[in-house]
Amino acid sequence: MNIPLQSTLPKTYRIKDIVQNTPMVRTLTFEGSIGAKPGQFVMVWLPGLDEIPLSVAFDDGAETKLTFFAVGDFTHALAARQVGDLVGLRGPFGTYYTWEPGEHIVMVAGGYGAAPMYFVAHEAVSHGCTMEVIVGARSKEHLLYIDELQALEHISVHVVTDDGSEGRKGFTTDILREIIAACKIGDPTCKDGKPVHQIFACGPELMLKKVFDMAEEFGIPAQISMARYMKCGYGLCGSCTLEPLGIRLCVEGPILKSDVLRHV
Repeated sequence: MNIPLQSTLPKTYRIKDIVQNTPMVRTLTFEGSIGAKPGQFVMVWLPGLDEIPLSVAFDDGAETKLTFFAVGDFTHALAARQVGDLVGLRGPFGTYYTWEPGEHIVMVAGGYGAAPMYFVAHEAVSHGCTMEVIVGARSKEHLLYIDELQALEHISVHVVTDDGSEGRKGFTTDILREIIAACKIGDPTCKDGKPVHQIFACGPELMLKKVFDMAEEFGIPAQISMARYMKCGYGLCGSCTLEPLGIRLCVEGPILKSDVLRHV
């Protein structure tokens, strides 16, 4: 495998801005682009501590954003970094979401999956796509990127929480079923005359399984972000292998399409 040098060695990026999204989640904005596409991830390196994978929340060619949940030693150390500090980034790695201009796409974002899905929505609408974005979380304090998504054109945002503290009470898949049941491919009565061409999803694996099963039920192609712990980023260590196919999610994933997911 021919691995570009810029992907195998970390490069330092300076923190330009910090946003505290929730008590445990923050977004770091770095000066400069890492060249990521929606759905890809980077390896984040703190010298003397560790290196971990994080999904890219945004990359517009001028700056890069990473949104993360401070839950372990590494992420707490990353959360302690200040504006002006340097952090090592390596990548981008993996596959990414794809679409055709003008498609009508339903996106399902569960929990912290809302951050990378904002990146997807931002890029897709720039290609003339219309989006139904379903954002779910346990409760209102865990919701992410709602304001940012609502600020985009050609997007309808549907908010749902397990406890009903914000938006509808229930689950993301409840709203998904309602949307696609009324808007199947080829159905001339679908909303605004726009069938659902694809379903994208990112979030907890149980939710992803339900989303995929529903996409299959209605015959709609799906692209789903499958998370495993990536250690190397270029398919050598095998830690992110998805059985029974032996797919290395850092190379053949993390974004998998329906034709692959049917065999997992």
